[in-house]
Amino acid sequence: MAGVWKRWIKNSRQQELFEKAERIAEEARKHISDTDREASFSYETLNVIKEERYPSMSLPESEGGKGLSLYEFLLMQEKIAEGDGAVALSIGWHMGIMMELSQEQLWEKTSYNRLVNEVISEQKVVNRAATEPATGSPTRGGLPETKAVRRGDQYILNGRKSFTSMAEHLDYYIVSAYVEDKDTVGWFLIDRHQPGLSVDKTWDTLGMRGTASDDLVMEDVELQESDLVELKSGSKSSPKGWLLHIPACYLGIAVAARNDAVAFAKDFQPNSLDTPISEVSHIQDKIGEMEWKLLQAHSFLYSVARKWDEEPEQRNQMGAELAAVKLAVTNTANEVVDLAMRIAGGRGLSKTYAFEKYYRDVRAGLHNPPMDDAVVSMLAKQAIVEDD
Repeated sequence: MAGVWKRWIKNSRQQELFEKAERIAEEARKHISDTDREASFSYETLNVIKEERYPSMSLPESEGGKGLSLYEFLLMQEKIAEGDGAVALSIGWHMGIMMELSQEQLWEKTSYNRLVNEVISEQKVVNRAATEPATGSPTRGGLPETKAVRRGDQYILNGRKSFTSMAEHLDYYIVSAYVEDKDTVGWFLIDRHQPGLSVDKTWDTLGMRGTASDDLVMEDVELQESDLVELKSGSKSSPKGWLLHIPACYLGIAVAARNDAVAFAKDFQPNSLDTPISEVSHIQDKIGEMEWKLLQAHSFLYSVARKWDEEPEQRNQMGAELAAVKLAVTNTANEVVDLAMRIAGGRGLSKTYAFEKYYRDVRAGLHNPPMDDAVVSMLAKQAIVEDD
């Protein structure tokens, strides 16, 4: 799909970033069979991610990063997802969190610099651990059952977090907990080597197996006051453009499925035909439908990303728009992969081809926040208010 990609690469810097993402995608692709079967994340892929200095790229240039714009970030994420969506989604959390911390200044400078210095110098990787078995997605408002109890000048942390992407490979965890003495939710920055931390290999899902999103378990983890880096604010959360890495990931999976479907159609010629199936009208109809769906999805995703980058004064009003992108793009990605499966026919169900993995992985996008029902409700309420 080189022609389509050229539409979105606007300059030499973006071309250079794209090529870095391509190298990560190529490495990720080599390990798909193992990571999908074992529900693991590849050390080799993580090494290439760090060699390309990707973990520090979303930080400002003044701090030693690359100062990625949202547009550039999504461009790279989508390309990595073509290689393996699980790798893109996993590292996308780290990249987005670093972008959020630098732009929103959520932490005290000392705590922020402590993490940033290690990300820049050693390409260390971090993720938030927020979801819990009992509360579900934190976007639904449930309080964490993980508790931090004050004991002298320390906090003692106990709890379990699910859906911790790259759990065994992270250098730091940013863990949410109910902080008893402050009667609110706080976030602790915890080194992976802290005693009392362990990873329970629970990840056994239909799709996105390669994210290795196992449970993080905390048993009497002793933390310093300085490890409490963030407290829940009483004010309404501002829109987060970096979360568009989610639809970008699933769009990358759809592009990979499209590419394989077109290649399959051009190569496959049953003995009942004198030509490859790419010459059959109903196959061409499906290819054409994939194309216009992908064009729509790309246009929506990248036009909103450009707006975020070029009109920062509009960001606080972009919540519904960002949510709509996620809904539209992830659903379109599912539709494109379904069409690719129909082109491949019964062969698409075989593990000889990648189609069945695309099909399993892309469905996970429907379960990443924000959920479709929440987005539809948000858009409806906005329309009603605007029409008053």
